[in-house]
Amino acid sequence: MSDIRIERLAKILVDHSAQIKPGDRVAIEATTAAEPLVRALYATILERGGEPYLLLELPDQDEILFRVAKDEQLDITPVFRKLAYDQFESRIRVHSATNPRSLSGVAPARQKRRQRALSPILEAQMRRGADRSFKWVTTLFPTEGYAMEAEQSLSAFEDFVYRACHADQENPVAYWKEVEASQKKIIQHIEGHDQVVLRGPNVDLSLSIKGRKFLNGAGQNNMPDGEIYTGPVEDSANGWVRFSYPAIYNGVMVEGVELTFINGKVAKVHADKNQPMLLEMLESDPGARYLGEFAIGTNFEIDRFSHNILFDEKLGGSFHMALGAGYPETGSKNKSIIHWDMICGMKEDSEILVDGEVIYKNGNFTF
Repeated sequence: MSDIRIERLAKILVDHSAQIKPGDRVAIEATTAAEPLVRALYATILERGGEPYLLLELPDQDEILFRVAKDEQLDITPVFRKLAYDQFESRIRVHSATNPRSLSGVAPARQKRRQRALSPILEAQMRRGADRSFKWVTTLFPTEGYAMEAEQSLSAFEDFVYRACHADQENPVAYWKEVEASQKKIIQHIEGHDQVVLRGPNVDLSLSIKGRKFLNGAGQNNMPDGEIYTGPVEDSANGWVRFSYPAIYNGVMVEGVELTFINGKVAKVHADKNQPMLLEMLESDPGARYLGEFAIGTNFEIDRFSHNILFDEKLGGSFHMALGAGYPETGSKNKSIIHWDMICGMKEDSEILVDGEVIYKNGNFTF
C-alpha cells in the first residue's frame, strides 16, 4: 500500500520549493533506495510540464569510490551533475543513504581531495541559487540507516520525517506559506542592525550582520525547513563557542567541537573526538576558517537530535553556524570548498542580543 505522505512530499518539493514551471529541466539526485519518492517526483514534475532527469546512484556508491578509486580519480568532477548545475532550471536532491557512516573510515585527506573536485558544483549552486535561476532543494527519504542513526525504528523515523515536513497534513503547502509569513516578521525586526551577541553556557561570541540580508528558510531550499539565516561580516566574529551537538561531515562524527574566533578567523580549535578530521577540513582553503552562515533554528516539530544536519540545524531553540562558503544572496563574500554546519543549543540560560536588545531568550524570540 502506497504512503500518501510520499505523494504530498513530492508536491511540496515541486510546487512550493522548486516551483516547477512548464519547460523547467529538473535533475533528481537520489540513490535507488529512494525509489518511491523518485517515482512520485518524476510523475509530479511531468504533470507540471517540467522535464525530469534522473541522476541516480547506488546506495553505497561513494563507499565504492573511496575504496577503489586512485587519488587522481577522486579529482574528477562529475560531468552530468556539473552540466545540470550549470544549465538546468532546478535540482531536487533526495538524501537516501542506507549507511550514513559508510565514509567514517575514509582518510580525511582523501575526503578533502574529493571535496575539492566537487567544489565547482557547490559554487554553481551558490551562484545560480542566489538569483533563483537555479531552484535547488534538498530533502531526505527515510531509510533504515537514517532511522538507526536517529535511534528510532523505521516506522517511528518515517513519522518524524513526514511530521517535520508537514507531509502528514492535507495542505502542507499552506502551512509552509504561514511559516514564511511568521518568519518574515522576525527578519524585519533583526535586519538592518549591526552587532549580534550570543551568550550562554556554551557560547560567548559577537559578530556583525551590518549590511547583510537575512533569508527566510521556509521550504524553498530545504525540506524540512525552519530557520532564518545570513552571512556574517567576514572579519567580525570574536569569542568562543562549544557546539553542544556533534558536527557531522561526510559521515564522520566530530564531537565536542570548540572554536575560538579572533577577527572572524578560527584561531583555536578543540574536539573531543575526530579532531584530525576537523583540522584537515579547516585547512581546505583560506575561507574554511571563516563563517559563511549564522542561523537560528525555528522548527519545534524537530524535537530530537537525529544525527542528520538537514533536520538538526532546524532544531527549535538552537543556533548554528557554518564554516566555509557563504550564500551570496545574504551579502556573504566568503568562499570555500566546504560548508560545514555546527549546532549549539540555546534553551537554558541563553540569550541573543542585537545592538543591545535581547531578542531571544532560552530558545524563543522575545517579541
